[in-house]
Amino acid sequence: MRQVVILGSTGSIGISTLSVLAAHPQQYQVLALTAATQTEKLLQQCLTVKPRFAAMLDAQAAKTLAAALKQAGSRTEVLTGIDGLCQLAAHPDADIVMAAIVGSAGLLPTLAAVEQGKTVLLANKEALVMSGELFISKVKQHGATLLPIDSEHNAIFQCLPAALQQHTHDQSINDFGISKLLLTGSGGPFLHTPLAEFDRITPEQAVAHPNWSMGHKISVDSATMMNKGLEFIEARWLFNCQADDIDVVIHPQSIIHSMVQYSDGSVLAQLGQPDMRTPIAHALAFPNRIASPVAPLNFKQMRDFTFTEPEPERYPNLYLAIAACAAGQGATTALNAANEVAVQAFLAQQLRFTDIARLNAQCLDHFSGFHVSTLDDILALDLQARHYAQSLLRKGL
Repeated sequence: MRQVVILGSTGSIGISTLSVLAAHPQQYQVLALTAATQTEKLLQQCLTVKPRFAAMLDAQAAKTLAAALKQAGSRTEVLTGIDGLCQLAAHPDADIVMAAIVGSAGLLPTLAAVEQGKTVLLANKEALVMSGELFISKVKQHGATLLPIDSEHNAIFQCLPAALQQHTHDQSINDFGISKLLLTGSGGPFLHTPLAEFDRITPEQAVAHPNWSMGHKISVDSATMMNKGLEFIEARWLFNCQADDIDVVIHPQSIIHSMVQYSDGSVLAQLGQPDMRTPIAHALAFPNRIASPVAPLNFKQMRDFTFTEPEPERYPNLYLAIAACAAGQGATTALNAANEVAVQAFLAQQLRFTDIARLNAQCLDHFSGFHVSTLDDILALDLQARHYAQSLLRKGL
């Protein structure tokens, strides 16, 4: 029975993880669940799966949860704050840690799991965007196992040679005859929207993804294709490659999740329903396979597959992220921070959709020369970039 900690259990990835675990009660047990502020959701999850521990980032939310659990007769122990999350991620009894906290808030708990040599299922792309070199060095130093959960990176991982899957952080993909990693993206809800209408896009329109069910922040990132840009940066670190080794292609059907192109002309692709329970099941059982609750593809009813190149005018955030990847760690850390501020402002209707890229571009230009090497450097730059982005918001773009 493998013990599982889910960081961010009330989000879409956390809920999907619980769905897969529920299908295999003889193989997995939930040790701990965590959330930021969604007390009622976490309460119901705790009463259903009965973890030994729970943690909430918000102190008042944690008190409310602890009182509700006690009243319900639950024995789940509640921890509080970032220290509580880190403590559970590093718990001696934890075998697998699902890192599914959205945004920069997931960095420290995920690093805590890595530093204890856990098997980390990485759904928090910001951990690598903010601190890729440092993060991967700690994975190697502490002997942690890092398995990608993002459907694109999990697809690439499945298409790699088995020998490379065991050494993705120390071996060059070129030594295994790989010429390109091909990240696919749906293009989001505005793939065919006239550019002249972009200034009038509302938050409600931006979060209505045509294929995937995701949280609001990730949905907006998908609409701007910043999500694909962050995945581009993440792929650079996950697979020990350079920006020139990665291409992005739009595939609106979201059936081919990504591809690996080999030097002999072969292209291997991973296909499946647009359902995150497939990569979650793959990573939970790796190198074996377990059933997931996802229906298999029916190729007799399959729609056509189409592919296009992302337009720079339609998706400037994607190209900002690619430029940041080439510029270095300081640039990607600052861009990620700026984008979190920009998306939050857009969702609060304080910023137009098109201004997300404008704010991100100004922050990237301001911080692109910054060098960071330690965790303190990274956290300081993250905070500095957020303050700068907020100052731009106050001045007006």
